[in-house]
Amino acid sequence: MSVNAERAVFPVSQSAALGTLPEWNLTHLYSGVDAPEVQADLAKADADARAFEERYKGRLGDLAVSGQLISAIKDFEAFDDLTGRIASYASLINAQNTIDPAGSKFYGDVREKLNDVWSHLLFFSLELNRLDDAVIETAMADPALNHYRPFLEDVRKERPHQLEDRVEQLFHDKSVTGASAWNRLYDETLATLRFDVDGEKLALEPTLNMLSDPETAVREKGAHALAKTFKENVRTFALVTNVLAKDKEISDRWRHFEDVADARHLSNRVEREVVDALVSAVHAAYPRLSHRYYKLKAKWFGVEALNFWDRNAPLPTAPTRIIPWDEARETVLGAYGGFAPEMADIARRFFDERWIDAPSRPGKAPGAFAHPTVPSAHPYVLLNYLGRPRDVMTLAHELGHGVHQVLAAPNGALMAPTPLTLAETASVFGEMLTFRALLKQTAEPAQRKAMLASKVEDMLNTVVRQIAFYTFERRVHEERRKGELTSDRINEIWLGVQGDSLGPAITLNDGYEVFWTYIPHFIHSPFYVYAYAFGDCLVNSLYAVYEGAADGFAERYFKLLSAGGTKHHSEVLAPFGLDASDPAFWQTGLGLIERMIAELETLD
Repeated sequence: MSVNAERAVFPVSQSAALGTLPEWNLTHLYSGVDAPEVQADLAKADADARAFEERYKGRLGDLAVSGQLISAIKDFEAFDDLTGRIASYASLINAQNTIDPAGSKFYGDVREKLNDVWSHLLFFSLELNRLDDAVIETAMADPALNHYRPFLEDVRKERPHQLEDRVEQLFHDKSVTGASAWNRLYDETLATLRFDVDGEKLALEPTLNMLSDPETAVREKGAHALAKTFKENVRTFALVTNVLAKDKEISDRWRHFEDVADARHLSNRVEREVVDALVSAVHAAYPRLSHRYYKLKAKWFGVEALNFWDRNAPLPTAPTRIIPWDEARETVLGAYGGFAPEMADIARRFFDERWIDAPSRPGKAPGAFAHPTVPSAHPYVLLNYLGRPRDVMTLAHELGHGVHQVLAAPNGALMAPTPLTLAETASVFGEMLTFRALLKQTAEPAQRKAMLASKVEDMLNTVVRQIAFYTFERRVHEERRKGELTSDRINEIWLGVQGDSLGPAITLNDGYEVFWTYIPHFIHSPFYVYAYAFGDCLVNSLYAVYEGAADGFAERYFKLLSAGGTKHHSEVLAPFGLDASDPAFWQTGLGLIERMIAELETLD
């Protein structure tokens, strides 16, 4: 099927149970992939890049001394917004149907063209970082340039890892046929997989959804179908994993990063010691959290240990009805509005202005995300909404990201992006608001127990599971430095880490060893996953402050979100009396999960 303007505006999807599901309107970016504006902006980006290079290359030092560096910064920011708009559009087109050949070609072509365009601006950060600190500091006496201090300081943190210009150029030019190409292969492979369930060929999302079905037989069928197809493709996924781990090792070695995760820590603007403290705290809490909870859940199900496909099984008392889209919408907006009307007003725009794509479709990217696009536009949210209670929480989560991105946008293209350590704050907080609002409305004991259990499982998935993922990644990347890993060895590492984190009350049956294959974060964003645990523990601590002193909290919270990437985590947490470098900070967040498990034990 050809890609044309109609791809950008889908008709709304209908389902008797779910109601009308919205599909996003990408014409807010461009009217279609064949629209003349796309080619015009690509041409403008190329011309602007060449003009920028001619105007500023080799002159940044003189401009800093003469007080004219601000002109280069503003031109660079405008260029970043323009190219970001084109790249965002191509990415969203691809996400809505990753297996459409025409859409994939458009996505690939845009990435290649933008990669070529950006090659003309590589010099900018390299040259900035060769300027003396004293020169930069003197130049920032100009208030206009000082506005960009957070951006300049972030750029200059990369100085110890900056390479000679021609090497940087080579890394940049080869990226389109390197890591990004392997990422694309992974995405397209995953999107085309089909899972045989009683003769029906299902895509990934509906098959994964079977693992949360109330019926044991359905969960087991889904697990076996997933395992069979993953096993059939495990060599491809192992190859992709090996290549990308080696690619990262080469980059880390050239850039003098000592630890396998140091590049991620630098991009997150978080100290390695802070992350290590989080990981150690979660590892130590395994027996008190996941081991304890799954033992309790196994008891509820009348067994010594749960099969892995029963880990996320709903309790018999859990609601089984499908939650219509309109109800999910009002639930989340009501929870947001109960905290702050402004928060609900921002979130409501996503519904009213069609910034959400909700239906699950063949070829659509799995999972969910909120894409910030660029400050001159607005974010978009992608979901695969199937009407489960967890889908309502996912809606709350992604809308939290969206609200955060809207509030941070006024910082501009260079300073709106939030480090990953803080990027999960609004999303997890939005989930917590929604959960607390629903729990408050629930008086029936069995329903309350089911809701608490579901929330505990979500928090274990966010904290324990993500730290286990991080541990798995570390071991894979560390071993890859010594040589290529077979798929069997990757499976062994996966089973070892999962066994440690889940505990003896979960049986890792045959087939589970290949479930690492479908986790996209391992491919797209190595070591991203600890940000989820960071965000969950941070929000648990924030929520404790909110409950203890609600007056003025919303104002401080909005300042945190509005800061975008302009402040370090220590700066934005200080007004709440929180310090992520203090080991007690992590214990506060983990303690909330522990107390909820203890409450469930009293309801047993």
